[in-house]
Amino acid sequence: MNYFLSEEQNMIVETAREIALKKILPVREKYDHEGIFPWDVVEALSEADMCGLYIPEQYGGFGGGVFELCLAVEELSKIDGGISLAMAATALGTFPILLHASEEQKQKYLPDIAAGKSIAAFGLTEANAGSDALGMRTTAVLDGDHYVLNGTKQWITNGENAQVYTVFAKTNPEKGARGISCFIVEKGTPGFTFGKHEDKMGIRASSTTELVFQDCRIPKSAILGREGMGSIVAINTLNYSRPGVGSQALGIAAGALDDAVKYSRERVQFGEAISSFQAIQHMLADMATEVEAARALLYATARTIDAGEKKFAKDSAMSKLYCSDVAMKVTVDALQVMGGYGYMKEYPMEKRMRDAKITQIYEGTNQIQRNEIALQLIKEAAS
Repeated sequence: MNYFLSEEQNMIVETAREIALKKILPVREKYDHEGIFPWDVVEALSEADMCGLYIPEQYGGFGGGVFELCLAVEELSKIDGGISLAMAATALGTFPILLHASEEQKQKYLPDIAAGKSIAAFGLTEANAGSDALGMRTTAVLDGDHYVLNGTKQWITNGENAQVYTVFAKTNPEKGARGISCFIVEKGTPGFTFGKHEDKMGIRASSTTELVFQDCRIPKSAILGREGMGSIVAINTLNYSRPGVGSQALGIAAGALDDAVKYSRERVQFGEAISSFQAIQHMLADMATEVEAARALLYATARTIDAGEKKFAKDSAMSKLYCSDVAMKVTVDALQVMGGYGYMKEYPMEKRMRDAKITQIYEGTNQIQRNEIALQLIKEAAS
């Protein structure tokens, strides 16, 4: 199917594919088993000027948008959905700066992120504040020219490997959603340490770590926007970033489909390739249709965002929801096509299925996405 990519966009796809095949494919099994963070892949992306695809040229980026980011993440995720997270999660941590930072803050942080010298992380989730972000307990108390941060963030992607963190804390707990603020916190700030490194089912080459703040003093100038804007920063960020999760899920699904088709042509049973059996053909046909439908929705959403449309929360939630559900279904079906071989760790399909599952959970569970979609539908009908 032709999605009418520009010459530059096709170049992004080709570059990401080359990095995936040369840098990710040889190490994906080892990195998954041992939980190794893919610094060598980050370096390769940096050398290819891929780290700043969504960052404006004035800050050293490519000058693209969400669509260009999605193209690259999808292609990397066809080979490994965990390793691709080094790029996707950095975008998540960077969007608050892109959307809400002062010019001075943008000049300070974006060039190094665009150059691949820094990676970023997004510090919202806590042990008792996942879907219910308002339940966070991390606080930021103003003390002279500094805020003092105290609390713990959990399940933070890029964890201890990032250099720049966008962290949410309550500056006025009595005000509910209007009492949350967002801050830029640099690695190495006194009082900022790391806790438990999570041992995960999938995306094991992506670090997931606790962020611990104990009387961590950060300057007033580290706040994004103004005090009390944290909920707005979080909502806007997630609306921009959810297609990135969609592209990760889409890549996992597309890679699983490719593997299943290849295997079905090579596997011989009853004297012929199993690709000749109608039962297998119908499974492959359904998988391919679902992947293309997911891609069409994701690309349309990303292009809508980049076109400057103001209302895209519903589209963003739909793309994350549908792509991740497709990833889960396609990887399960692809594993079934491969039978016993698909179930073995010697082959990548069981890993794809493990990686796919997280895309239905993080950056808003798919149940939360359905809530958001329904809310937007009802608002549209009421207006």
